[in-house]
Amino acid sequence: MGAVSSVAKIGGDGQLSAPGRGLRWLMLGLLVLLGALQLRLWSGKASWAEVWTLEARLQAAEAENARLAEDNAALEAEVRRLKADPRELEGRAREDLGMIRDGETFILVLPPAEPSP
Repeated sequence: MGAVSSVAKIGGDGQLSAPGRGLRWLMLGLLVLLGALQLRLWSGKASWAEVWTLEARLQAAEAENARLAEDNAALEAEVRRLKADPRELEGRAREDLGMIRDGETFILVLPPAEPSP
């Protein structure tokens, strides 16, 4: 009595029996699935390329947030300085807004006009 393999049985005509053909289809199906997964991994939505792009955008946004946080800290320090020192506030009002005190006279000095050709 001969032993028969449970994986594949070769018939008299040299063709694989049903278990061997099933294994081929299974391997083909797995290869197609692997190809589909690789395609999804390297292209389309949620691909590696998109992940890398989003990581770059995230780093740029974090750098911008850090810069804006520094700007906010500088502005907060300036507000505290203006609230604490009335002379600083007066100097700022005179310089930025052109304000003068009561009783002062404002004189505007213009640069000499250039002669017309």
